[in-house]
Amino acid sequence: MGKFQLFIAVLSLYSLCFAENVNVYFSTGGRGALGIYKSKFNTQSGKLGHPSLAAELKNVNFLALHPDKDKLYAVGELPEGHAVVAYNIDKKGGLKKFSSSLIKCNKGSHISVHPSGKFLLTAQYLGPSVAYFPLNDKGELGERVRIEHEGASKVNIKRQKDPHPHWTGFSPDGKYAFVPDLGTDNIHIYKVKNDLSGITKHGLAKSIPGGGPRHMRFSVDGKFIYLVNELDLSVSTFAYNSKKGEAKLIKVTPALPKEIKDKEVFNSSAEIIVHPNGEFIWTSNRGNDSVSTFKVDKSSGKLNFVESEAVRGCWPRNINIDPTSKWLLAAGQFSSTVSVFKINQDTGELTFITKNIISVPGPTCILFAK
Repeated sequence: MGKFQLFIAVLSLYSLCFAENVNVYFSTGGRGALGIYKSKFNTQSGKLGHPSLAAELKNVNFLALHPDKDKLYAVGELPEGHAVVAYNIDKKGGLKKFSSSLIKCNKGSHISVHPSGKFLLTAQYLGPSVAYFPLNDKGELGERVRIEHEGASKVNIKRQKDPHPHWTGFSPDGKYAFVPDLGTDNIHIYKVKNDLSGITKHGLAKSIPGGGPRHMRFSVDGKFIYLVNELDLSVSTFAYNSKKGEAKLIKVTPALPKEIKDKEVFNSSAEIIVHPNGEFIWTSNRGNDSVSTFKVDKSSGKLNFVESEAVRGCWPRNINIDPTSKWLLAAGQFSSTVSVFKINQDTGELTFITKNIISVPGPTCILFAK
């Protein structure tokens, strides 16, 4: 073996030694799904291991981690009704249920844990409501406090007759909570009480009429909000005032070029994620079954469409990037698949990793946990 070949062999061995296999969880529903599934993801090769059932739970819509990273929360269905269920994560990534609390107002569509770890929120699309759940020092759930949404834009008469809260999350400083509502065409903003004992209504951030707000993310520097509009297949960019807890719409960017969008009878945006370097954003497009890449102008917050990449599956309800930010995973809900793409760190463009698709029944959320 020559010196060059020896160097390459040593370098490859070195890389393998420092590759990390991280746990990745999938919430599932329908299509023979049994609950929350777990797989191992290799951050060096981008390979997903064969999934196994980690916890039985019916119709799991979404997952969230506790800030301590050792507890996982899910919105699903127990025999007694729709609920939030809490699991401890053991050293091998196994899940053990330790707490639950009923939502009592239809099934949860989304869930998020406050950065303090003292409470979590759920959004009930058909509630139509937001639910506040206190968490004790062990992460155990208290009884829910219900907050109703009111009003509707009625621009899309089939989808916007009533409020439809779709996502929950928090400002970078944790002082405000945000709930995009598909039915009202607004982001509902709540003030987090100083003692973390609840949230109070604070204001609205108006998006485009008929857009159908679904999910949102903050820019890395916290100066902008990116809201994906499910019905309009677009991204609304807001300038965010952290001192006042206010957001103002500054631009709307199509998620797909018109000539691509018009090829499908039905299109629907689903998820939006931001690269930790703040330079790229991705959205998932159901119907077109693709992921769109956007380049971010950090100074203005505005987006420029780069490309759309087919997910090699059907109905990408959720996408996520791994802890190294080198890979993007796309969950095909109707194809019962999860596919892997390598992220170009210079352009944000995606490259499909051939033959690296695993079968997961009806995946609705992808969650990484070290």
